Amino acid sequence: MHPRNLHQTGYDFSVLMQTHPTLSQYVRPNAYGDASIDFANPQAVKALNQALLKQYYGVAVWDIPKNYLCPPIPGRADYVHYLADLLAESGITQQVRLLDIGTGANLVYPLIASHAYGWQCVGVDIDAKALRNAQQIIEANGLQQQISVRQQPNPSLIFKGMILPAEQFTVTLCNPPFHASAEEALAGTQRKWRGLGKKPPQALNFGGQSNELFCEGGEAAFLTTMINESRLFAKQCVWFTTLVSKASNLPLVYRQLKKVQAVTVKTVEMAQGQKQSRFVAWTFQAALPDSAHKRA
Repeated sequence: MHPRNLHQTGYDFSVLMQTHPTLSQYVRPNAYGDASIDFANPQAVKALNQALLKQYYGVAVWDIPKNYLCPPIPGRADYVHYLADLLAESGITQQVRLLDIGTGANLVYPLIASHAYGWQCVGVDIDAKALRNAQQIIEANGLQQQISVRQQPNPSLIFKGMILPAEQFTVTLCNPPFHASAEEALAGTQRKWRGLGKKPPQALNFGGQSNELFCEGGEAAFLTTMINESRLFAKQCVWFTTLVSKASNLPLVYRQLKKVQAVTVKTVEMAQGQKQSRFVAWTFQAALPDSAHKRA
């Protein structure tokens, strides 16, 4: 994990249960005798996230509707910390504006980024119910000055309509849907459950809504659209970034970025335990704008 990731030494359940007593009903010794939870239990995972967000990120009130994605906090924090490194290398450390594509009902990236670095965050999504929940989280925690949300009315668009005329962002992030169909998403969910030693579900009813898990054409199509649209906002954002779940999609991403004439492309590798991940960052700006230098 990133050196600044607060979760690199694992979960201190004794502290987390004090922070969020509800978690205690889910904590049991694992096969090694260490305190843990059943990660196949959505209520247990939600209670863990509530404790982590309260203990480390000052989020006193956090909840998500049933069957919405409940993301692993350490991995989300890693992405934010590596983004901070990317910006620091570009001479940008202050007055950062972050655009989170597909923020979901959980709003986790803006919550971490606003607390850890004081960034101004805008979360966008196509799901009205998810955004209503995200707005409730914002208001319940008094974060209206740091975080706002917007609905993308056209599911086939990504940046269009979300980056307003003359609006400036420092960086975008995205955890794109990586399956091409409900069937493919279900198969992925079933593999995860088997990995947890549990009987896999026969329907797609745990751990994410359809738009959070799959889209037509899968991750490759989504990333292609994102890259093509980013060119239209080349002067309105310093860095565009996205997770790329499937390493096999990297050659496609690089080809598309060459086509749109991205000036600089970087791939940042990350690891959380056995899980390997990465994000790709690109910019169309040969030199940082004066405003970026003034913010440093």
